[in-house]
Amino acid sequence: MKTALLVIDMQMEMTHRTLSGRDRVNPEAEALVADLLSLFRERGLPVIHVHHNEPGSRVAFGRPGGEVMPCALPAEGETVLVKSASSAFTGTGLDQHLRAHGIDRLVIIGAVAAFCVTSTVRWASDLGYAVILPGDALIGFDIARADGSRIPAETVLDVTLSLLGSDFARVLPAAKVATAL
Repeated sequence: MKTALLVIDMQMEMTHRTLSGRDRVNPEAEALVADLLSLFRERGLPVIHVHHNEPGSRVAFGRPGGEVMPCALPAEGETVLVKSASSAFTGTGLDQHLRAHGIDRLVIIGAVAAFCVTSTVRWASDLGYAVILPGDALIGFDIARADGSRIPAETVLDVTLSLLGSDFARVLPAAKVATAL
């Protein structure tokens, strides 16, 4: 299988949410993202960055939250796609790019686990790609219930990984990615 690393929405809004006190899981995610980028680069494997740009939002390009996090800056020659929807496949040409390069397996990392990462993993699986999901290399936050109370970030991530691991991806720790390739 030909594998690519897909880095989703590693933008400064994630840091801003964390610094504002939002309940968050995986405080080591940024370091693990950097480690996985190094692994793929050292092995000469493709790396694809997907950045979210939604005009008027906190992640819009040109706004502080839209800047790429230092741990995930694209290297020269790496593919960078821009999305404005939840899935990295919506309107980006990602599927065509992967097929044109013979890529049939993705290691997906980044943010936010229960939102854009989930949408991308499910869509990738539906399109026939094998997916490896290093759960500790994902950023996740708490979410509001309908009644306004909060679901803790750890619970959100546990449910997210359980759902994705049941049918859409192979969930494992970042430390095991090298041997899974």
